[in-house]
Amino acid sequence: MTDRDPRGGDALDRELDEALALAKDQGPYTRRAETWAEGPVHRDDADDAEGVDHADDLESRGHPEKPEKPEWTDPWTTVPRDRAPRARRPSGAPARHRPATTWPDARAIAARAPRKSRPSPTTTLNGPPLARPLAEAVGHVLAAPLTALTDLPSFDTSAMDGWALAGPGPWRLPAGEQSILAGHAESDPLPDGHAIRIATGARIPPGATAVLRTEHGTAGDGWLYAAPGHPVTPGQDIRPRGQECRSGDLLLPAGALVTPVILGLAAAAGYDDLPTVPRPRVEILVLGDELLREGLPHDGRIRDALGPMLAPWLRALGAEPTATRRLGDDAEALYAAVAGSSADVVLTTGGTAAGPVDHVHPTLRRLDAELLVDGVAVRPGHPMLLARLALGKHLVGLPGNPLAAVSGLLTLAEPLLRTLTGRPAATPCPAPLAAAVQGHPRDTRLVPVVFRGDEALPLRFNGPAMLRGVAVADGLAVIPPGGADRGSEVEVLDLPWSAAWPSAAGGPGDPAVGPGHLL
Repeated sequence: MTDRDPRGGDALDRELDEALALAKDQGPYTRRAETWAEGPVHRDDADDAEGVDHADDLESRGHPEKPEKPEWTDPWTTVPRDRAPRARRPSGAPARHRPATTWPDARAIAARAPRKSRPSPTTTLNGPPLARPLAEAVGHVLAAPLTALTDLPSFDTSAMDGWALAGPGPWRLPAGEQSILAGHAESDPLPDGHAIRIATGARIPPGATAVLRTEHGTAGDGWLYAAPGHPVTPGQDIRPRGQECRSGDLLLPAGALVTPVILGLAAAAGYDDLPTVPRPRVEILVLGDELLREGLPHDGRIRDALGPMLAPWLRALGAEPTATRRLGDDAEALYAAVAGSSADVVLTTGGTAAGPVDHVHPTLRRLDAELLVDGVAVRPGHPMLLARLALGKHLVGLPGNPLAAVSGLLTLAEPLLRTLTGRPAATPCPAPLAAAVQGHPRDTRLVPVVFRGDEALPLRFNGPAMLRGVAVADGLAVIPPGGADRGSEVEVLDLPWSAAWPSAAGGPGDPAVGPGHLL
């Protein structure tokens, strides 16, 4: 395999290097002989989750690093029987390799998965709608359409401070300092040819035909005169009853995300609480004996980067994290935790590949779970999975590497939770690339980017174990198999908080921003 300059920390998973090196050689692409293993195992899983270099693995078995006729290890390529040794497969064991689900298909499957769990058309996917007081409804999703409970405004009101007028002028003013203020009951009728002081928002008295703004009128000797150049027209500066809406009008559809402005609209329309979709409860299970909860890495152990990150991320997606539990690499503890969880979604980190301490697949088999997605053709994050544990209960298995886990969140968790919360899908946001991005031969790539004007600028630190790039990113660019040239329009997946503060990444001199070509 030809070595590649890592460009100061750019660590794309090593299979890509091998694939690019082998692709330059001549010779047929056939499948290498494999033995069968119990459980659904992807050869690529170990690459993405653990950073295994297959060239080193081949060398350790006595194979040359670069054979004269390299064999492309595509797990679903048919091999002539006279070319491949017969593999031994235990009776009833599933195949070692199965084609990974394409990235678009995986997202579509995740978005559809909860719909089979809906008990009736009158309930949400998480049960009956939950009435929340207005003060607690921000960030939740409307479970039913919001219709006006009253006309808005509910009576004719003054749009400006000034005088309420009846008929043409000049107008006689009442004796003393009489005026109509907001919040008071209906005033006495205003006779024709008369005027009275009125405040913004006050109820228009019966008989009034217009409002004259304070700056457009002159009062003296008990009379009011309109200023030259400001003729009075019937209805001016009066907000008529029902101008904004009539009682029963549709204000917002079900599925709208409740914002502070929506709270104000709902209050104006007569609501004290709102029908909302119950937030799906998510339990997070962090796997791995090597993970530390505090302090510096030592003795082969590393800090847990996912435990602190996942709960806030899930809240931003509309979920309600119930707990973050650290189980290590204990198969029985994992089985007990998944089997006993009352959450709507169980989210695991690590353990989705086929190593000796990867217990997610065996746990799912013990629970007789329905595996909906088992591996996705995306880098990083290939060994992610989605399973239905029971009616209305799902498990999302994220890879253990941090950026690979982010890829799993955006690929499987976000569409699943979007459906469970009733949120609409985001409108695709294409953007031209400010630099070319090399792609995987078969798989989609998700690459952190920042926006510079209308362009998406790729960031350097985009390896499966890295968070430095995505920490300053505005989104993740969806790079199709084979890569994308500079100027090519690609979809950019928004991060939940990307609009909340300015990007911290700088220009080309910033160490997080890649050179003209990432790979």
